[in-house]
Amino acid sequence: MRVTALALTLMAASPALAQSAPAPAPVAAPAAAFSADTPLEVVVADPAAKAVLAKTLPNLASHPAFDQFKAMSLRQLQPYASDRISEDQVAKVDADLKALAAKP
Repeated sequence: MRVTALALTLMAASPALAQSAPAPAPVAAPAAAFSADTPLEVVVADPAAKAVLAKTLPNLASHPAFDQFKAMSLRQLQPYASDRISEDQVAKVDADLKALAAKP
């Protein structure tokens, strides 16, 4: 009899035990961090980052060979296109892209 009473007591208490604390509210995801080391295809997929790139290098994303170098970062591409992409331009794009993450 005691075993039955104990079992009934545990079964009655189990819904209360099964309840857990409410799930925490979702945390807002931070803005994506971009830099001159981010693959160009990732940069151009984000409208704000693409605008930053286009401000300094307006024709890069529309270059006919973009598909051939889109997996490279701007920093990786620069030595191959040093006659058209200067180290100063890479530094400017890098700073502007990093500043995107700081914007709300």
